[in-house]
Amino acid sequence: MFASDAASKNLGITIGDLTPGHAVAAMTVTATMVNGHGITHGGFVFTLADTAFALACNGYDQPAVAARADIRFLSSTRLGDTLVAEAVERARFGRNGIYDVTVRRDGEVIAEFRGDSRTIGSAPRTPDHTS
Repeated sequence: MFASDAASKNLGITIGDLTPGHAVAAMTVTATMVNGHGITHGGFVFTLADTAFALACNGYDQPAVAARADIRFLSSTRLGDTLVAEAVERARFGRNGIYDVTVRRDGEVIAEFRGDSRTIGSAPRTPDHTS
């Protein structure tokens, strides 16, 4: 999936770790990501977290998309800061998943993101042993 993700690649997002249900992605804040206050625009922090979320929930055999996502900004960042987002699966059931993403700068938590995923297409069928 990431190979075709032009948006994330154009922001310079890289993958640090990737396993089903877990992903680490990083991005360095560039001049085009800074708002009028001289801090990183929240949309770019959200995009990094969303990319880590997408990588984690697409680590299985079925493609998944976001059904819902929200973020809490805890601290600001600036030009040149490297942000690292770690996505962790909290639950996976049927076609649904819940993922938490922590965004850090130098180990300090700067944002917390939660996303709900939904697989697209039909869920894998499990054999019915009741008949």
